[in-house]
Amino acid sequence: MEKKITIEPVTRVEGHGKVTIYIDDEGNISQSRLHIVEFRGFERFVQGRPYWEAPVLVQRLCGICPVSHHLAAAKALDVIVGAGTGDGLTPTGEKMRRLMHYGQMFQSHALHFFHLVSPDLLFGVDGDPIVRNIIGVAKKYPELAVQGVMMRKFGQEIIRATAGKKIHGTGAIPGGINKHLTQEEKESFLKGADPLNADKMISWSVDALQFLKDYHKDNKDFIDNFAAFPSSHLSLVRKDGALDLYHGVLRAVDADGKKILNDVDYQDYLNYINEEVRDWSYMKFPFLTEYGKKDGWYRVGPLARLNTCEFIPTPLAQKEFEIYKAYTNGKPNHSSMHMHWARLIELLHSAEVIKDLLNDPDLMSGELTVKGEKRNEGVGLIEAPRGTLFHHYRINEHDQISMANLIVSTTNNNQPMNEAVNHAAKQFMTGQKVITEGMMNAVEVAIRAYDPCLSCATHALGQMPLEIVLKDSSDKELDRKRR
Repeated sequence: MEKKITIEPVTRVEGHGKVTIYIDDEGNISQSRLHIVEFRGFERFVQGRPYWEAPVLVQRLCGICPVSHHLAAAKALDVIVGAGTGDGLTPTGEKMRRLMHYGQMFQSHALHFFHLVSPDLLFGVDGDPIVRNIIGVAKKYPELAVQGVMMRKFGQEIIRATAGKKIHGTGAIPGGINKHLTQEEKESFLKGADPLNADKMISWSVDALQFLKDYHKDNKDFIDNFAAFPSSHLSLVRKDGALDLYHGVLRAVDADGKKILNDVDYQDYLNYINEEVRDWSYMKFPFLTEYGKKDGWYRVGPLARLNTCEFIPTPLAQKEFEIYKAYTNGKPNHSSMHMHWARLIELLHSAEVIKDLLNDPDLMSGELTVKGEKRNEGVGLIEAPRGTLFHHYRINEHDQISMANLIVSTTNNNQPMNEAVNHAAKQFMTGQKVITEGMMNAVEVAIRAYDPCLSCATHALGQMPLEIVLKDSSDKELDRKRR
């Protein structure tokens, strides 16, 4: 008789979700699903509001990555006010936004790796849950914990200086930015007392990468093979093929690295991307229209970005990128756990970009905004920490938002996360009759690799306990675990 395991909610992610796993009579996994059980409403909430409010309003989707929504909305409104598509702003406007964005990338990647991921690496997937958390890390590895906290603090201070506040700032406005960087802020970030300065952040990023590479050497089979599966990958890239987390053209490659979306203008994304609705999740399933619902799904995020780009335009990150690409002989990397490797390369790249931007005089002076011929529709894309983020707005004759479509990073990764859950469940639960803590966490580790933000992908309502119930097909309870 078929058995059903429910994991609800998934822990150490932003937002709420649950997993269901079905096991047949022979102990084989017959089906696994990641359910997003929150309701999403922001595409409706913003309708009727003046368009210039959007960059502030949409940040309320999330307190973890508000900057990404802030900038994606602002980029869409740049088009509406006639300021172009990312490269049409003044030098000051674009560079201040880039500094804000790379500060966000830096703090988010640091938060995810040190606070959410490191407990699994340091204590093991099946380690004691009492210590397998950030408190346990702080007690046993205090220097590592402090490093993570201070790196996030540095990124948050960059956001404060460019957006006005660390969370839910107002720095980006349609057509540009509303402030310059001050001399005091610049000096603080470049020459501040250790550890809060750009050079220390670069050094610590290198150390974090070395930590992961050393862990990889000792745990090669786990890192390479856990939740590894072929897929297509999608991201923005700079027009010359470089990694660019702020602006670019849309590129997708298949599992072999062949381009299947060849550097297209993201204003035309609806010509290439569609979304499917399934009755067991509030989150949609995007796919490349040309390849259909079954074969057109793709991954986004650090793994995808390093699979689609050709080089990284900062020296230390480029060196690490070459090592990373050599590991798969230049072919796309399909291991979910290598997402952490890619994420730390981006952490280093972000630190390098921040230092370069802080030395740019355009941040201190120059025109802040630009406007041109007004339009009634605009699309803004950005590479958020978790992957490609789409904001699309249409306005009416009264300057009110009449249509909003958001495809967030976690939505783009919906099918890949379901694939990862299925692979982890098969690896750890096949033939098992009793739920263990290690089994539960292994499924969550697969999801956690994608750093999902379920609140962004939907809209958080309520709270749920963590409970897993194992039942047979007649609904008889066989085992139960609760946290």
